[in-house]
Amino acid sequence: MRHDRLSVLQQLERQGVVPVFYHPDVETCIAVIDACAKGGAPAVEFTNRGDFAAHVFLEVSRHFARANPDVIMGVGSIVDAPTAGLYIAGGARFIVGPMLNPEVARLCNRRMIAYSPGCGSATEISDAQELGCDIVKVFPGSSVGGPDFVKAVRGPMPWTKIMPTGGVDPDPASIEKWFGAGIVAAGMGSKLITDAAVKSGDWAGIEARVRETVTAIADFRAKKG
Repeated sequence: MRHDRLSVLQQLERQGVVPVFYHPDVETCIAVIDACAKGGAPAVEFTNRGDFAAHVFLEVSRHFARANPDVIMGVGSIVDAPTAGLYIAGGARFIVGPMLNPEVARLCNRRMIAYSPGCGSATEISDAQELGCDIVKVFPGSSVGGPDFVKAVRGPMPWTKIMPTGGVDPDPASIEKWFGAGIVAAGMGSKLITDAAVKSGDWAGIEARVRETVTAIADFRAKKG
């Protein structure tokens, strides 16, 4: 396996932003993911939504295995172990879910695949950590409590690595607020990869927006020290 669990987790933290994207057309997915990789975010979360999403994922995963093995294909919106297993067989190197499912955690541990479950309380985060989850997803980020929730959890649990989705925007102010609170990465969807850019085929625009976001995160980290 080219991308083991540790290298995947390190890449998620390194790039800071995890593009979250789904489209039913294989070529559109390839173009968007290629733009994200060129922009500095080669680890991408493909969301499990829509009919035959797993078939789309398989074709996209096969493409990048040949064309650009540096791309790390992850899958989101996973709520059960059979679906996780299906995507892992198709090349998924990390699994993300809207909630914590112990069966998914055990499956991912058995296959040495990173699993980031959605958590909304300190207890859920602790349960996820007990099940071997290195990075937990706070979801929905803004509704759960935003940066204040992150700070509150990391007070008594400073070892906690949080990757929220929902509420983190690709702009310096939002990045400073969330990363200043202590998150290690953030999932970003339609505000990073806009519908307008996808519909118009503005792959260069998506690449530029991703690069700006990756750079803004790196700049904040360097400033913070």
